[in-house]
Amino acid sequence: MIDKKLDALRERLRQLESVVVCYSGGLDSGFTLAVAHEQLGHHAVGLTAAGPALAPRERDDAIAFARQIGADHEMVDAGEIGVADYVANGPDRCFHCKSALYVAAERYRQQRGFRHVINGTNLDDLGDYRPGLEAAKRANIVSPLVDVGFTKSEVREAARLLGLRLWDKPAAACLASRIPYGTAVTSKRLSQIAGFEAELRDLGFRVVRVRHHDTIARIEVGEDELAAMADPTTRQRVHDAGKRYGFSYVTLDLGAYRVGSHNEVLDGRRLRTVT
Repeated sequence: MIDKKLDALRERLRQLESVVVCYSGGLDSGFTLAVAHEQLGHHAVGLTAAGPALAPRERDDAIAFARQIGADHEMVDAGEIGVADYVANGPDRCFHCKSALYVAAERYRQQRGFRHVINGTNLDDLGDYRPGLEAAKRANIVSPLVDVGFTKSEVREAARLLGLRLWDKPAAACLASRIPYGTAVTSKRLSQIAGFEAELRDLGFRVVRVRHHDTIARIEVGEDELAAMADPTTRQRVHDAGKRYGFSYVTLDLGAYRVGSHNEVLDGRRLRTVT
């Protein structure tokens, strides 16, 4: 089954002839870049938006993976931090961020003579509230994983089959997704989140989100990692790290990590109001 889908993906990418891959360094876009490079060689390039919402560790890993597979790779500043609607951080923040990325990618495509801009969206991404999908639609971005019917689990399986080291990499949404809707996205807040999350990973936590609530850090870790937070030494080190990054209170979300937890405050696509 997975072999047939891989063959279909390879054929789809050959049909596109030359592509700019919007590449964050995560599993989906990394897998897409790897197969595009396999099929198209120098007619495929990964393009990474290296703004403040990309954690330094993720940026470095994106560079290292592209180098490992031999793919062409470029970094650009999409300038989203200068977009007022992105900074305002409404429920449509992702639309404005992705729109800035796709403008930069389209500019790059035209300058370098590539035929298409593509992304790593898979079928499972079509479920949760993701305004970035609308940005992709408006920008005529091609989603080859969707075209041939890849789910997230199938992307992992195929990446493992190809021997790609990121096959089991946890999801890593941009840092702005850690800031509640209505709280401005600033370089300072993004830096706080990036630094604190890096220290938590150094402590051995694989699935980590630091949700920024002004003076409060609400930490989400994988359900199987919750118990590790109860260790007195670990708890103290986590607390001290949070203080170093400017948080007055460091809390643990007992609900554990879940995709889009900030979306839980939405009523449809709007913020819930209390009367």
